[in-house]
Amino acid sequence: MELVQAEVENHYRSKVVDQVRALQGKLTIGNTTVRLAQAFGFCYGVERAIDLAYAARRVFADRDIYLIGEIIHNPEVNRQLQAMGIKNIDGPNPDKEISDLTADDVVIVPAFGTTTELMAKLQERGCQVIDTTCGDVMTVWKRVRKYAEEGVTSIIHGKSYHEETKATASRSTGPDGRGHYLVVLDLEETDYVCHYIEHGGDREEFLLKFAHAHSDGFDPDRDLCHIGVANQTTMLKSETEEMQRRLGAAVQRRDHGATENFRLFETICGATQERQDALFEMLNEPMDLLLVVGGYNSSNTSQLVKIGGKHLPTFFIRDADCLRSLEEIVHYDLSRKHEVTSYSTALLGEAPVKVGITAGASCPNNLIEQTILKIFELRGISSEAVTAS
Repeated sequence: MELVQAEVENHYRSKVVDQVRALQGKLTIGNTTVRLAQAFGFCYGVERAIDLAYAARRVFADRDIYLIGEIIHNPEVNRQLQAMGIKNIDGPNPDKEISDLTADDVVIVPAFGTTTELMAKLQERGCQVIDTTCGDVMTVWKRVRKYAEEGVTSIIHGKSYHEETKATASRSTGPDGRGHYLVVLDLEETDYVCHYIEHGGDREEFLLKFAHAHSDGFDPDRDLCHIGVANQTTMLKSETEEMQRRLGAAVQRRDHGATENFRLFETICGATQERQDALFEMLNEPMDLLLVVGGYNSSNTSQLVKIGGKHLPTFFIRDADCLRSLEEIVHYDLSRKHEVTSYSTALLGEAPVKVGITAGASCPNNLIEQTILKIFELRGISSEAVTAS
């Protein structure tokens, strides 16, 4: 495993990031300062998933290896795995259909996990499975299984289309498939559910509003009587806590103060929370601009963008190439759900500039290094000057 970890480190480690960390997360050259959050980038679960994928390529060097979707939500890492010959069995253009897998094939389950249905299919095909599912995700699975055993409906705070939420939802029905779940995205949807819990409502309207976000046969008149909250581990902690509070209060009001029909369980992962807390801490000092680096489909990264956007100009970029010039920045717009080009004057002029950088749990340090160097380059400072500082 040491050889594998050395290979991974060679691909993704950054001496510049290590250098800035050693300077307490702040590097100033001339009139330009770059600040790094105290916690950012790869978490343990992501490192483990990547290590296992690299190890699989070494151990099964003469066999076909397939990945279910993406190992994590970062295009740089997924491109690297593809370059290593790891193929795909998910999406619109899979390299192989699941029904065509054999015992000679190796399949990697990504860090988000996958559904019980797909796991059963892999078992039927007899292929070798390398499961890289994050331990925090499996903790949530254990909780929703318990809810199902006790006849409690799982209310999952998450994105119904996200791989992790799909995997969790598939376990919310229990081993006999008789349990139920409802996926709730935000506080607006939470309030709708709370109103239904207290006052009832139009059943068909409810089911239409949450189409593709509930278990088969879900009946809000029946299945909201006993509820337990879980969540996609990469959601915004403050929003999950508020969702729990509102749902718990609604059940308590309906049940005239009784609390036995409401359960909750804190399932935001530690790494997600560390990165959110570190950003809040960094925001205590004034900055001119915040760059959040990561894959556009990364849930935990998008939460960092939301936090930063409430305090200062914040741009969600995939890599340093998004910084086109001192003014032009290509970035992902969360509200429009696509990449856009914006213009900022924050980096212009001779006045001192402070730029904050953070990254989600799936972003490798080499991308953060490139972003740091690009900022200094645009401000007229060479990479040699950065590494020598």
